Amino acid sequence: MAERPGWYDSTGPIEVEGGIRARSKRGSIGSTWWSRRFIDILERVCDKGRLSRGRAYARKGQVVSIDLEAGEVRASVQGSRPRPYRVTIRIEAYDEARWSAIEEGIAAQAVHRARLLAGEMPPEIEELFAAMGIDLFPRDLDMDCSCPDWGFPCKHLSAVLYLLAESFDDDPFLVLAWRGRTREQLLGSLAEEPAAGAPAVEDVPFADRLADFYAPGASAHRPERRPVTVAPGLLPRVFPPPGEVAAPLIEAYRRLETS
Repeated sequence: MAERPGWYDSTGPIEVEGGIRARSKRGSIGSTWWSRRFIDILERVCDKGRLSRGRAYARKGQVVSIDLEAGEVRASVQGSRPRPYRVTIRIEAYDEARWSAIEEGIAAQAVHRARLLAGEMPPEIEELFAAMGIDLFPRDLDMDCSCPDWGFPCKHLSAVLYLLAESFDDDPFLVLAWRGRTREQLLGSLAEEPAAGAPAVEDVPFADRLADFYAPGASAHRPERRPVTVAPGLLPRVFPPPGEVAAPLIEAYRRLETS
């Protein structure tokens, strides 16, 4: 008799000790704009029923492991059979020439560069990729699972995709690493690039500055000193004098403010 799809899950999945468990307990998964962007793409192109079962697998902790590298995610998911299923999800990883152009584009946008160096993912970066004719988030996913489920994506793939979105919440640079650029590579390159519009500053050796270091007046290395003004009546309000010496101290404050 022919086996019907789903027969192998009739007893439910084998419980996993120490599996990767989604933090989200109900509703949607993903809390940042970049993880939600990834989930929105999935939910537009994938069967909602299978995605729902995938969320249940992710929350139950059925995913044993996930490894991400340039262009590929490999995972192991425990189903109802003794041996976990092997999951692979592939996207295009951009080459060195493409990433050099991307980094130049980021460096030309001072705000994008500053936010990335601060560990943030600016929403506008997706537009920067699009302007170059490339995608930050994948439109198509080349996915494969070793399970016998004919549906696509199966719940094992869906579970990995949802956990991948949560990992993007924790570290947005994983989105870029999947495209072929690690956090260390990108930030190292951006740190070396001069910021757009930054004035060039001549590096003068300290020994050459000794001659005018104590000289009065302004110079390229010693800006002009400007007089400090104090708002009238500020000192008595900030430092109120005790009652027995109030009158002479207030008069002293007044002379100091006008000197």
